[in-house]
This record gives sequence, structure tokens and C-alpha cells, in this order.
Amino acid sequence: MATEPGSAVSHLRADDTLHYQILSQRQLIWRKFRRHRVAYFCLVFLCLFYLLAIFAEFFAPYGAFTRDTNFLYAPPTPIHFVDADGVFHVRPFVYKITNELDLETFQRHYVEDKDELFFIEFFIRAEPYRLLGFIETDIHFFGVPEEAAFFLAGTDGLGRDLFSRMLLGARTSLFVGLLGLAIGFVLGLIFGGISGYYGGSADMLIQRMIEFLQSLPTLPLWMALSALVPPDWTPIQVYFGISLVLASVGWTGLARVVRGKLISLREEDYVLAAKLAGLKEHAIIMRHLLPGFLSYLIVHLTLAIPHMILGETALSFLGLGIQPPAVSLGTLLQDSQNVQTVTINPWLLYPGAVVVVIVIAFNFLGDGLRDAADPYKHI
Repeated sequence: MATEPGSAVSHLRADDTLHYQILSQRQLIWRKFRRHRVAYFCLVFLCLFYLLAIFAEFFAPYGAFTRDTNFLYAPPTPIHFVDADGVFHVRPFVYKITNELDLETFQRHYVEDKDELFFIEFFIRAEPYRLLGFIETDIHFFGVPEEAAFFLAGTDGLGRDLFSRMLLGARTSLFVGLLGLAIGFVLGLIFGGISGYYGGSADMLIQRMIEFLQSLPTLPLWMALSALVPPDWTPIQVYFGISLVLASVGWTGLARVVRGKLISLREEDYVLAAKLAGLKEHAIIMRHLLPGFLSYLIVHLTLAIPHMILGETALSFLGLGIQPPAVSLGTLLQDSQNVQTVTINPWLLYPGAVVVVIVIAFNFLGDGLRDAADPYKHI
């Protein structure tokens, strides 16, 4: 039986009858990827997290800048199902929170008033907002009545809900990584393709430029480039500026690998046949050479995203990236620079935990995609 290149024949036996199923390369990769349970779980988790980030205003119970001066550095609000009388409730609820000033330490302690409880409501009407920037609504996924307070991850020093700010900040950090990755990926393919396919003086010039960029320390280079961003730029302009900064040095490793792969593949017989057939050089690179190491390109994409996220977080944490009032995971971590404040209010480190979970998920996803796209792995 003749099959197309990149496809495989799967043998299925049912009722002593042998059936054949022709699978394309994409179907083979997906079938092998689904068997990697951890990577598949991480893919589902990241898709849900990106969904939360895109619709952050809907899932956040409060706005990013909504303040409540009665709850400065309030701890996460406990969620209950059993009340003080031992009665079980199907719907989760919270107690009314009151704060008391300790006259010895002059710190506020938040206690639950168990005489009054409030059920957590879903699809509740609260603070108005614009979903996706143009849909005006006031419906939130969950929340409590106005006379109660519900802070799932506590509050910061200005009384702002940290959970809501993490959702809104994650959107900025996640998509800064995607934009920077897209720019760096294109640059890596272009410069690596030119260097590996044509060689000669173009190869020498590009390789010397790559060596110069790689010899520079990454963090000081990011700091120097981000310092060129004008201080009067709007948050959106800073967003694109940080993406360009991250992409400026994120393409060198990919370009080196693309160059090496093209050097080893450009003398193959099928490349010579494509030249004799009159195919243009850019088409040979894109249609015949680059698919030859697709597994590496896939892994590079999944592993470069957390690198970009960490870059934005580090720059914003150091005060060189996205600045308040814009919200990102890096700007949220600025409150944790004071060790004494973090010791008393450990929930301020929650944005850092979010970054760690995202990076680990992308790493597992990259491992699963690498194994699935490897042509030498069995189904």
C-alpha cells in the first residue's frame, strides 16, 4: 500500500479483520503527545490559564485599581462550608471581616465575625468594566455582596485585591512573551536560514554579530536596552518596547541551530532535486529544509515563552520594564522587595508562585512535544 510522506499505517484488528488507517504526520504527533499525560495536562492547564487571562475582568471579583482602605494587607479570606453552629451549606460562604489594632505592635489583625455570613454568588453584578476592551458589562464570575469583603489571595498595601491584579497582570506578562517570541522566532529563522543556506561572507557577518550579542551579559543588556524606552510612553507603548527588547537577544540561539541544520541538509538529494525543478531558494528553505527539524522548532517555541515571561518579570521587578499603574506579574512582585513586609504578609509572593507554575508547565509541555515530534520515537 502506498502512503504519503510523513504518514504511517496503523493496524487495527476487530472481529479477526485487519483494517488499515493512514495517519498524517500531524495526526501521529497528536496521538503520541496525548500519551504523555503530564504534558497533556500542562497543555490543558495553560489553555485554561490563557482563557482566564484574556477574560480577566470577568473572572476577577474586583478591578485592578479598586481600593478598600479598611483592608490594607488583609490576608486571604477563608472559604467555609460549615458555619459556627456546625450546619453544612452546599454553597460556599465567607464571614464578615473586621480588623482590630494591636496597641502593642501597632499592627492590624483581621478576624472573622461569625455572627454574619455571606454566600459566594456566581454571575454577580458588581463593578462595571469593558470586556475585551469594548463590551460594557458589570457581570463578574463570582463575588460577594457589597457589604462583605472577599479577597481570595489577600490585599496589598493599598487595599487592592491581589487575586484580581494577578489575573490582569498575568495577561500582560503572558502576551508580552508571545509577542517577543514571535519577533525573535522570525529573526532566528531569517538570519539562521541566510547564514546556513548561503554561507560565505553573509554567514561570517551574521555569526560575528551573534557571537557579539551572546558575549554580552543578558540581564545588563536588557537593562541597557530598556533604559532607552522614553519615560513618557503610555503603558501600551512600553508593552511593545519591552517586546522588542526581549526579542533583540532572544533569536541568537535559534539562529545558530537553524544554521547548523541547514548546513547538514542543504546537500541532500531532495534539495538538489528541488533546485533542478526550478524551485526558488526561499521556497526550498521553507518547504523542504525547515520541516526537517520541526521537532526542535516546536520545543524551542515552548521553552522560549517562559524565558520571555521571566525576562519581563525581571525587568519590571527591577523597575526597568512595565511600570505602575500598568499591571504585570513583575510589577506585582515589586511589593515583595521589602523582606520585612513579605515576612509579615507572605501572600505578596503569590505572583512569583504563578510565574513558577507557568514556567514549569511550559517546560513539561516542551518535553512532551519534543517526544511527540521525534520521528525516531515509536507510536
